[in-house]
Order: sequence, then C-alpha cells, then structure tokens
Amino acid sequence: MKKHLLTILIGATVLGSVAFNADARRSGSNASTANNGITSSTETGAISPDRKLRTAAAIIDNYYVETVDNDTLVDEAIRAMLRTLDPHSAYTTSTETAEFTEPLDGKFSGIGIQFNMLEDTVYVIQPTAGGPSERVGILPGDRILSANDTVIAGVRMPTNNVKKVLRGPKGSSVDLKVKRGDEIIDFTVVRDDIPVYSVDEIFMADSVTGYIRITRFAEETAREAADAIASLKQQGMRNLIIDLSDNGGGYLGSAFELASEFLPAGTPVVSTAGRRVQPQQYVTPTEGDFTGRIVVIANQYSASAAEIFAGAIQDNDRGLIVGRRTFGKGLVQRPFPFPDGSMIRLTVSRYYTPSGRCIQKHYDRGHSEDYQREVYQRYTAGELWSADSIARPDSLLYHTLNNHRPVYGGGGIIPDVFVPADTSYYSTYYRDIVAKGLINRTVINYVDANRAALLAQYPDADAFLADFEPDTALTQQLIDNATEKGIEFNQQMWDRSAPLIKGAIKGLMSRDLYEKGSYFRALSPLNKDYGEALRLINDTDRYNNLLRGR
Repeated sequence: MKKHLLTILIGATVLGSVAFNADARRSGSNASTANNGITSSTETGAISPDRKLRTAAAIIDNYYVETVDNDTLVDEAIRAMLRTLDPHSAYTTSTETAEFTEPLDGKFSGIGIQFNMLEDTVYVIQPTAGGPSERVGILPGDRILSANDTVIAGVRMPTNNVKKVLRGPKGSSVDLKVKRGDEIIDFTVVRDDIPVYSVDEIFMADSVTGYIRITRFAEETAREAADAIASLKQQGMRNLIIDLSDNGGGYLGSAFELASEFLPAGTPVVSTAGRRVQPQQYVTPTEGDFTGRIVVIANQYSASAAEIFAGAIQDNDRGLIVGRRTFGKGLVQRPFPFPDGSMIRLTVSRYYTPSGRCIQKHYDRGHSEDYQREVYQRYTAGELWSADSIARPDSLLYHTLNNHRPVYGGGGIIPDVFVPADTSYYSTYYRDIVAKGLINRTVINYVDANRAALLAQYPDADAFLADFEPDTALTQQLIDNATEKGIEFNQQMWDRSAPLIKGAIKGLMSRDLYEKGSYFRALSPLNKDYGEALRLINDTDRYNNLLRGR
C-alpha cells in the first residue's frame, strides 16, 4: 500500500512530519487541504521534542476516528512524561491538587489514608494516625484492589473517583480488598472523621521523660510540638522521646522549624542542590529552647521530612536514633501550578544532611513499581530483623559534625541503635479480626453501653490506663463477633496475640472516652522501639558513649 510523508502545518508553522495512509483520501478526507489548516509536504527532517508533542496532539485531535477529550489527553501525556523520571515527580488535576493537601490542612470523613495512584493502582502512602484504616491494620505500601463492589485496580480510575469511593458519611463501612506483597487481605473499614493534628500523642513516659508522636510534617507541626513540649515541661519533663515511626514526611520547612527547637543558633539542618536551582542551606536562626536528652524513634516507613529531622539530630550529635533504617527519600519536589488549578510536583533538587549525605535510595527511572516494593524486599531479605543486612559501603561513609561518628548515605538514615521488627504477638487470627474492624466495632458497642459507668470508675485517662483491663466478658464478645463473621477461634493464636488485642482494646477505649486518651500509651509496654528508646534515654552513660561514637 502506497504511503508518503505529510509535513504537518498549523497556520504557517511547520511542526513536523508523520506517515499517512493514502487510503484516507479514498475514504473522503483531504489531508493536504483539510479545513483544520493542516497541510501536507514530502519534506523530511529533524523536529524538536516540543513541536513533536504538539504535532501528536494535533494529529489525534484532527484525525482520530472518534471525538477525544483533549483535557484527558493532555493530563495523561503529562503523567506519562513524569513516569519516565523519578518516583516522586507527579501530576495532579485541579481536583486532585485540592485534595492532596487535605491530610495536612483539612478535615473530612473517610477511611483515613494518604495514597498515590501508581500506574492504575492505589498505593497507600500512610494511614492517618488513629484513623479507621490504621485501626484495622492497613499499612504503608498496601495496594487497594477494590472497595465494596467497585474494582479500583487495573481500571485506570481517576484519583477523584477513587476518593469518592473511599470517602463517605461517618459511621458507614466499606469492604476493601488489599494486596500486601503477594497476599490478598480483606478489610472492613468504618469511616470516621479524619484527625488532622500532626502531633498525635503526648504523654509522660516516666517522671522525667516526655513522649510525643509526630505523624506528618504539616504547616502547624512546629507549633504543635512546641505546645506539647511546654505542656510536658510543666509535668516535670527533662528528656524527650520523639516518635517518627511511619511518618511519611510533609513540608521541608516544618522539619527545619522543628529541628530549630533543639539545636543551637547557626547550626546547619539541611541543604538542597539541583541542576537548575540555586543551592540553599537551612541554618537555625535562634537558639533552641529544649536542651535535654533526645531519642528519635524511626522505622522503614519514616520518610522525607522525617528523615530531614532525624538526619539533623544525628549529624549534629544532638541525639540518638532508635529503630530501623528509614525509607530513603532524599528528593525535593517543587510545585508548578497551572491556571486551571492542576499542578506538577517536579523533583528539582536533592537534599543533604548536615554531614553532606544524600540519603535517597536507588531507583531506576521509569520503574516506580520496583521502587515502591523496595521496603517489602527489605522484609524478604531479613533486614528488618538484622542490622548486619544493611549495606554500609565505604564510598558512602560520612562523619557527624561534632563527635565525628561514622554515618552513611545512599538509602535512608541508619539508626544508632537497631531494634528488630517485632512479630512476637502476631497471628493470622489477630490479623483477620483487625482487618474486619472487629476490635474497633466491639469497643464502640461496649463503650456506648457502659460509658457512664466507665467514666464514673475512671475519671481521667491516667486512671483508666493505669487500672483498666479488658475482662472475660468483653474479650468473649470480640471472639463471638469474630465467629459470626466466619473467623474460626484458635486458642493457640489467641494466647499468642492476647496482649496485643487487649492493648488495642484499651487504647481504643481510651481514645473514645477521654479528650486526651492515648492509643499508643496503652500499647507502649509491647512496643520494642519505645522500650529501647526509654531505656536508652535513662541510661546516661550508654547514651553519652553512643553519642561520642564509643
């Protein structure tokens, strides 16, 4: 079949060339003198990428067999371009842009997750602390396949439509099918108002040690933390544990402001550098108010701004990091908004800790799926249980600024004290009752029926957490509810998970009954990261020796 090249002209501008089937003219179209202003030529030659892109859009718009939505076409073209770059450059429509900041700035009713659309799959970035998804056990990295009868994965559902499926009135439920690694798990999530505070937990761990849990770095994080520290000081706090477990990051500026609360004036916190942006160094402008010992808890889901803060504390020898190697996100995104409200968040620079480390983990451009699975690969490789599995190449060796301790770049913040992940209380029975939302439902029903009596017996959260223990009637109700849902009781699994189940019951009841009720305080005796942090911060000699690199 005879073919020739058409040089596409829009107005008087030559945009490029494209192969065109001569049969199109036989079907009634006149490509060389089309009314749309596109004319033909047999010339060939180079074409610039931007002109080629506009040419492709013009060809589709003018010749495709059906009418096309140009807005959708452009949106998908931008997404496709960004997918060839790093895993964190992204495009959002106007609706998606407005919704993107809600976990940091707003309040809504839903299942409580931050997520990204990767290809055609919903990836959970982080469940909202204390929110419905966290309560049933959904984890960062989980992939949501369906919600109720609506398939989400594999259908290229727009993010806005995904939001509509997952959100709904407070108290309504949604059944989720979730893929975790190679396993499919069914969850039942009861929608709720999503908390927006970034400082999620505040309490005294002992008579001199305060504890704050920060779930994200939002606009008000530094202020919230300062208020929390002031409150804890009034209760006798001299040392502080800062828990950044599962903190997926947020605003770089908020991490800088928080670090400034603990460092001397003129101390470097973080620097950024890129190909087309001026290098910038963030240095504390004033003296930090808190001077006591600091231990930061971090894990494999602590990322971005959380790593900036942890890196600043570690590199300046201001405190110690406890837990597991952090996620490894060392790329900085700059927003580029369009007039219609859509936005590109483009990686424009890398950030560096005060010692000069870039902690961005390896990625292959255009292979975001592999990048997202890297944390799961740490699990399969045994890194979550053994510090020896963490690579420490000499080429990535750096030293802290004051005490010259060895630290490493190239993939997250390696803790000063490694704590293996704890699965001692885990069982599939526990997983299934959590996934079905049964602990939460049992607690809600029990508290609703006994609220007045509970408040009379335990007038505040301190009294409740000190003295309350779930009785046999309450735990039996949970077991009966599970049986009704088809989850067969297993005594061995129950005995293994009972401390965790009872702790979760106690924590959920505390949060329901009291304004300052604490979920994590109830579970803290079972949390190995917390236990190690508390032991370390109260062992002055060990703390100081580690800080000096001994």
